[in-house]
Amino acid sequence: MTTIVLTIHIMIAVALVAVVLLQRSEGGGLGIGGGGQGGGFMTARGTANVLTRITTVLAAAFFTTSIILAILASNNTNAPSVLDEVVNDAQNAPVIPAVPSVPADQ
Repeated sequence: MTTIVLTIHIMIAVALVAVVLLQRSEGGGLGIGGGGQGGGFMTARGTANVLTRITTVLAAAFFTTSIILAILASNNTNAPSVLDEVVNDAQNAPVIPAVPSVPADQ
């Protein structure tokens, strides 16, 4: 379950970044609309409205999947943490001397 929600979460995050990057800071939204000509399929204002709505929906989905992932993580308290695994690996790693020892008779 966590893997499915995490996969959806990542896809939403990538889509959200793409939609935000498509928007113009002036609110022109892709600059589609014929360069100031009237009567296009979608005017610049209409495109900006669509991108704003898509951004809102993706942001809401992102927050929802974030909350679901937090709930799933809190329910799985028996699982070891990533930090626990790193500490255990560091403690169990063999100690290798930095400088090779030289025999005393040489």
